[in-house]
Amino acid sequence: MATGWSRARTRKYELTRGMHRIPCDEPHPTEVATGRSQFNFPFSAPVPPAQGRPMGAHHGSRASISGPISSYSPPVHGGGPGGPFNGIQRGHMRAGSVANAGATRPHGAVPMPQFSPQRQTPPVPEHQASPGAGPGGAAVAQAIRSPPPPQPQLGAIPPQPQQQQQQPPPPPQPRVGRRQYAANTAAYIAGDPNLSAPSTGAAGGSSHSHSPSQSFFSPATGFQDPSANNNSAGGGGNFFSPGAPGAQPDQYGAGAGGAAAAQGYGRGGAAPGPGGPGFAGAGAGAAQAMSNQLGQMNLGGGQKVQASVSTTNLIGLPLHPAELMSMPPPPVNLPPHLPGNVQASFSTSETRNADPSYQRATINAVPTTNSLLNKSKLPLALVLTPYRSLKPNDPEVPVVSDTVIARCRRCRTYINPFVTFIEGGQRWKCCMCNLSNEVPQLFDWDQEKNAPVDRYARAELNSSVVEFIAPTEYMVRPPQPPLYIFLIDVSYSAVTTGMVATAARTLLESLDRLPNDDGRTKIAIIGVDSCLHFFSLPAGATEPSMLVVGDLDEVFLPKPSDILVNLVEARSALESLLSRLSDMFKDTQNVGNALGAGLQAAFKLVSQVGGKVIALTSSLPNIGPGALKNREDSKVLGTTKESALLQPQTGFYKSFAIECSRSQVSVDMWLFASAYTDVATLSGLPRYTGGQTYFYPSFNAARSEDALKFAHEFGTVIADPIALEAVMRVRASKGIRMSAFHGNFFVRSTDLLSLAAVPMDQSYAIEIQIEDPISAPFVVFQTAVLHTTCYGERRIRVVTQALPTTSSLSELYANVDTVAMATLLADKAVERCMQAKLEDARDAIMNKLIDILGTYKATMTSSGSGASPQLVCAENMKFLPLLMLGLIKHIGLRQSAMIPSDLRAYAQALLTTLPSQLLIPYLHPVFYSLHNMPKECGTIGDQGVVLPMPLPLSSERLERHGLFLIEDGQNVFLWLGRDAVPQLVLDVFDVPSYAELRGGKMTLPVLDNAFSQRVNAIVGKVREARRGPYYAHLYVVKEDGDPALRQWALSLLIEDRMEGLPSYQQFLGQLKDRINDKSF
Repeated sequence: MATGWSRARTRKYELTRGMHRIPCDEPHPTEVATGRSQFNFPFSAPVPPAQGRPMGAHHGSRASISGPISSYSPPVHGGGPGGPFNGIQRGHMRAGSVANAGATRPHGAVPMPQFSPQRQTPPVPEHQASPGAGPGGAAVAQAIRSPPPPQPQLGAIPPQPQQQQQQPPPPPQPRVGRRQYAANTAAYIAGDPNLSAPSTGAAGGSSHSHSPSQSFFSPATGFQDPSANNNSAGGGGNFFSPGAPGAQPDQYGAGAGGAAAAQGYGRGGAAPGPGGPGFAGAGAGAAQAMSNQLGQMNLGGGQKVQASVSTTNLIGLPLHPAELMSMPPPPVNLPPHLPGNVQASFSTSETRNADPSYQRATINAVPTTNSLLNKSKLPLALVLTPYRSLKPNDPEVPVVSDTVIARCRRCRTYINPFVTFIEGGQRWKCCMCNLSNEVPQLFDWDQEKNAPVDRYARAELNSSVVEFIAPTEYMVRPPQPPLYIFLIDVSYSAVTTGMVATAARTLLESLDRLPNDDGRTKIAIIGVDSCLHFFSLPAGATEPSMLVVGDLDEVFLPKPSDILVNLVEARSALESLLSRLSDMFKDTQNVGNALGAGLQAAFKLVSQVGGKVIALTSSLPNIGPGALKNREDSKVLGTTKESALLQPQTGFYKSFAIECSRSQVSVDMWLFASAYTDVATLSGLPRYTGGQTYFYPSFNAARSEDALKFAHEFGTVIADPIALEAVMRVRASKGIRMSAFHGNFFVRSTDLLSLAAVPMDQSYAIEIQIEDPISAPFVVFQTAVLHTTCYGERRIRVVTQALPTTSSLSELYANVDTVAMATLLADKAVERCMQAKLEDARDAIMNKLIDILGTYKATMTSSGSGASPQLVCAENMKFLPLLMLGLIKHIGLRQSAMIPSDLRAYAQALLTTLPSQLLIPYLHPVFYSLHNMPKECGTIGDQGVVLPMPLPLSSERLERHGLFLIEDGQNVFLWLGRDAVPQLVLDVFDVPSYAELRGGKMTLPVLDNAFSQRVNAIVGKVREARRGPYYAHLYVVKEDGDPALRQWALSLLIEDRMEGLPSYQQFLGQLKDRINDKSF
């Protein structure tokens, strides 16, 4: 009997096949988990109770997150008993289980031993290490102090019987209950050989096909073993997902006996085996993945582990996006035992070295000489996000509340896990300058309990990220209260677009969320059009009064004590004002915008104390100080003259920003554009004051999507805890200095950065230069941020990172952190745009890639400088060319006559401030297929909402009957093929057919069917999956719909050709040809 879908009145579906009725209602997700996947490890030392709410506390609006991202990985046959993973339990694959091997301290306040010759534990002899371990296996064996139990060793591939590897897996079993939407059919069931699936060109059979077989490991996504070769058609690597005990292996792909291919991740094909593209030998990928995880926990062996470089040919190499999403930095192989029987770090805490989400280096091994660094052509830099938001499963930053701060007398380094105690523990040796310092008298004493404590349980000796409560000697003045000045455009365009009403309503609803635990927060509201509108809110009053100042050249403040008021004392009048603000100006015809004068008035209000100015403007400033002209010219877009539009139009805003920075005043710009707004000029205010720019092109609050996005982001930002009056300095070991700085701050001196405020999740990059040869086996970088919390405390956040040194060129390449490298190069490209032309920035990216890859080829391969048909690089760098292609094709840098200068300037502002977790998808978007996703996707798993496996960014994966999701962290696109069956359109959009569906910006409806709820869960997960306040717009893109929207969505598929720019394979060919033509 034919298979079909029958609709019941209750909108539930049943599949009818023959005489059997199989229910097809998948479990409805009960919640949308919104956790973020990060490489965070638990803090093993006891944390003192925090005084007040620390910086980096959980966001109130994002605290209902159930877990990290979980990508669905379909299991395959061969993973059970006797298969490639014989004897490995899922629990043993997690990084946290390394503690069971005895290599880490158990949780709790367990005293660390004094390191003396009598108490030192001798290292395990090298001959006792487990033989045959893969990369990282020897290190684990050295760390284990007793013979391990008979179980698989982490970092090593378990023995695999040869006869079992050569046996083909059993044919796939029919899977029922998974809805599939196909062309010319109502639906079909994946894996059912009796039902015919439509043919697809997903993989396309082109030279750039992708097979999900590369290994990757992530605590959120599971582990895939490339050595488990599956030669059946459509067989990929072996996947399994944590949290699915008892699930029998299954396979999505073409089965035996002519079974139709399930529409899983593209057309099935034979999985490449060891020795094929992307494989460095049997089990190398799995061993390297485990080694990376162990390296993040700094579990080393009895001697320094030399990182070996693995060379990969990029030509024809399939890259799997899932590997990029879960790729950790290279392991940090610190020397555990130095001459004199001294350890690089006495602490065995898993948090003793910096988590990459706080601080990471472009190279996880520092060259001993500057000549070696120059020879490698690799830039050395740090990428910092000292104040990142925390998710529910993230450990809180430990706070040292006893005001006992031990610092080196010479270099002023804060004590950290990498110092050495000498003379019976009475003194400690600085890990940067080797100076001997006295241990503070109260270092081993609990002042609250009036009792001795274990020194080695102190937070600063176990955690790389720690926060000290500063004593009075760190204060120039007592901590000041947080001041918020809201400067709101009330001109005609701002009122008619609904910006004023939306901002006032959001602020009114967020008053209880503003940081005000100590009751000292003050607030002021100023309206701006051709005049300045001050609002008097005296304490105890229930109604506000408006004071208008028309003199813009000599701005003065009427009743300043009643304009800037205490949030608690003036609450009634403030609520009355916000509820009536939009109505006060509803009949206005004033089109003037005296933004510059308004900023000067706000500065006068807070200059004596410091604070935050939040400016919301809906039109180009056109009157008074800082007036701007509309200079946009469509004729120069895409030409060499376009770069002038990205330069500030006037020096007024930069000069004003520097004045603000000196007075500890930070400015955030919220720009709502119905026409040209000159983002390039106005974004200079946040750039020099430690603020942030937010841009809403074509904003109209009548569209619920626009109002929701602004309200979400505005409410989140103003409720975030912020650090005020901040200065940041990065110290490093002898012979190293900081040479260049990138980010939103003002450089006060050669190495001191002034930040009037430090927003959450804002990133900075600092380039490093080696001045003198380094003889030490490791170096230390320490970032210190002295700031005032919005809760009235002066604190110092310290982030410490230790990296080994090397004199080996190959070890430098093996330790490149691709994510940090891409972040730095994006910063440098934007800086080049501001100093020169867009074309120069694109050429600089290309030339840097050529230098790096050409030098690698000349020094690391047998072909040397001669011509070669291959394009080789280190295995850990294989994603760098793709990320740089994404940067060249990004709207911030791409050559195009269709990109408005405001959009380009805003994109460049994001490129320089987004943290790595947001920047990578901004350069390399994520691409999912939804119409044929496995039934587990979109449901709640043990680690949150299960996401499909990402696809390569190529249009050859698009199917005419399919539904796809593309997102870059700022926007979400749902691509619908023109041949989509009506049932799919009805189930997702509640529209009877494709022809009746309207494309564009929309809110996805939640319907009474499981597939709709799964799609909504995935969209919700994607929106909340990363750090930061951004709320992505959702656009529905029809294959034959609006050409501009269609082109925008397709521009995110960076592996395709676009507007004269090459495809990924063509880009690799260009790199190869230019390297062959150049001598290195």
